[in-house]
Amino acid sequence: MVPIAVQKIIIGSAPGPSILVLQPIEESPVPGISRIVPIMVGAAEAAQLHLAVTHTKVARPTTHDLLLDALTNLDASVDHVLIDKVKGSLFFAKLTLSQHGRLIELDARPSDALSLALREDAPLYINEDVLERASYPYIVRKPIEDESAEEELEEFRSFLEDLDPKDFS
Repeated sequence: MVPIAVQKIIIGSAPGPSILVLQPIEESPVPGISRIVPIMVGAAEAAQLHLAVTHTKVARPTTHDLLLDALTNLDASVDHVLIDKVKGSLFFAKLTLSQHGRLIELDARPSDALSLALREDAPLYINEDVLERASYPYIVRKPIEDESAEEELEEFRSFLEDLDPKDFS
């Protein structure tokens, strides 16, 4: 199991998909290069993930808040999430709960499992084979001192900002 974090959520325009970008927490063996795992999710799921990542409270409880309240009242909590397999572009996750010293493993969509775990600051993991099969190289940005290189980088950032999740399907 490799510890991961949410690197970014790219919210697409409806009816297109949004993209959840996960990244291993551990340092890459290759300096300056990491791996990312993009997972397509719906707009509603992306909105819930954004609320969880930013720890935003809303006026009324969301479905995830309601489930966490139920778990709390049952003396249970989110222990961790594991993204355990991928078939094509479909990812699978296990949501592990802890109650009175026992662990309960539930099959879940990654977006739901991550939304719950992020609200509870529970650890997130991905199986190493899933990371190998579904990840892409990502160049880690370092400070640039050359002015022309900085301008070129700004052009590239602008290009990235204009990307649409539909470009990946």
